Amino acid sequence: MSLTWKTASKNFENYLRLEKSLSENSIAGYLNDVRKLEEFDMEGGNKKGPSSLTYHDLREFINREGSGWVSARTQARLISGIRAFYRFLLIDGEITENPTSLLESPRLGLKLPEVLTVTEIDRIVGVIDLSRPDGHRNKAIIETLYGCGLRVSELVNLRLTDIHYGEGFVSVTGKGNKQRFVPIGRKALKEIDLYTIDRNRIPVIHDENIVFLNRRGRKLTRSMIFTITRDLAGKAGILKKISPHTFRHSFATHMIEAGADLRAVQEMLGHESIMTTEIYTHIDRSFLRDTLIMFHPRS
Repeated sequence: MSLTWKTASKNFENYLRLEKSLSENSIAGYLNDVRKLEEFDMEGGNKKGPSSLTYHDLREFINREGSGWVSARTQARLISGIRAFYRFLLIDGEITENPTSLLESPRLGLKLPEVLTVTEIDRIVGVIDLSRPDGHRNKAIIETLYGCGLRVSELVNLRLTDIHYGEGFVSVTGKGNKQRFVPIGRKALKEIDLYTIDRNRIPVIHDENIVFLNRRGRKLTRSMIFTITRDLAGKAGILKKISPHTFRHSFATHMIEAGADLRAVQEMLGHESIMTTEIYTHIDRSFLRDTLIMFHPRS
C-alpha cells in the first residue's frame, strides 16, 4: 500500500517534535508547507502521493507557489520546508532517492533587520498611558523585550519562577526547548514589579505562574504582543516597520555597538550558530561607516 499524505504528515510531525525537538511554531510552519504540497498533488488529478512525486512535480509546485508577489525569502523558506520533508522520507525508508536534491533556492541578499535607536525606544515607552489597567504591563513588556533580547514566544511563556531577582537573570526556554540564562537589568525588573501589583488584582485562569496576562487572566498570545508593539510605535510617531522582534534586534545591535563580545551576545540571544549573530556586526559596521561620514573632516 502506497504512503498516504495523512500518514506521511503525521510521521513527519512526530519526527519534528520527538527527534528534532522543534518548537510548535516551527512544526506548524513545516506542516503547512507539506499541506500546500498535498493540495498541489490533489489538484493535479494524478494523486501520486508523497513518495511518488518527482523533481519535475516539485519544480512545478515551487514555480506555482512562487508566482505573483511572493518574495524570494518566502520562496526559499518553502523550499527549505519541502527539503526537510523529503529528507525525513528518505531517513524513514519511504523513498530511495531524494527528489529535492536538485531544487535550487533563490539567491538572497543580506537582509539587515530594522533597528530602533535608544531615543526611539524611549519615545515608545514614553507614550504608554500608565493610568490604564494595561499600562504597567505594556511598559514591562517593552522593557523585557529590549532589556533581555527575548523572542516573542519566549516572552509570552515567561513564568514568575523564571525570574531570579537576586542573581539578575531570567531562565528562558528557547527554540528546541533549550534553556538558557539571560541577564535582566534593574529597569526591566522594576517595571515587572510595578506590573505585578496590577497583575495580582486579575483572577488568573489556567496558569498562575505566567508573567504577562490579558485582562481576563489568560496568557497573552503572540499576535497580541505584535498588536501592542505596533500600536505603541504608531503613537510614538515611528514610521519604521515594528514588531516584537525589532526590540530583540535593537538589543543585539546596541550591545555590539557598545563593544560586547560576539560570543556573549550569541549566548544571550540563544543562537545555535554564531553566524546568525554575525548579522549584527554588519549593522555595526554600517553604524561605524555612517559615523565616519558624519564626523570625519575628510568625509
